[in-house]
Amino acid sequence: MTIKANNVEEYIEQVSEDKREAIIELRKIIKNNLPKGFEECMNYNMIGYVVPHKLYPAGYHCDPKLPLPFINLAAQKNFIALYHMGIYANPQLLAWFTAEHAKRVKGKLDMGKSCIRYKKAENIPYDLIGELMQKITVKEWIEGYENAFIKKS
Repeated sequence: MTIKANNVEEYIEQVSEDKREAIIELRKIIKNNLPKGFEECMNYNMIGYVVPHKLYPAGYHCDPKLPLPFINLAAQKNFIALYHMGIYANPQLLAWFTAEHAKRVKGKLDMGKSCIRYKKAENIPYDLIGELMQKITVKEWIEGYENAFIKKS
């Protein structure tokens, strides 16, 4: 399910009613806990949190015209998705998150490389997501991104 929106407010207006409240709450949690320097925008037809070009002029290696992505939030057809590139790039952060998630949420964690999926909004551990947002500063993300994804010559 792709939502075509020009801005975050437009995106939220188009989210189905069964997911809208959770998307609004996740957005609030992210914005209240994300370290300074990240910017909210529309990114890949999702709500995105990126390192802007003014802080990282090189941009995203897949498309340098785009700012460096960090987190995306999306209402998909069958779930709510939180894409966190830091978890993908940092094995220690992934280990911490999966251990904490198991302590706080009943059932198996539904997760891909960077995608955390919640089929039921009531299973979203908002407090844990808030803690996750605080784990990486812009500077640490840039360093982690370059170490994980940029080939050294």
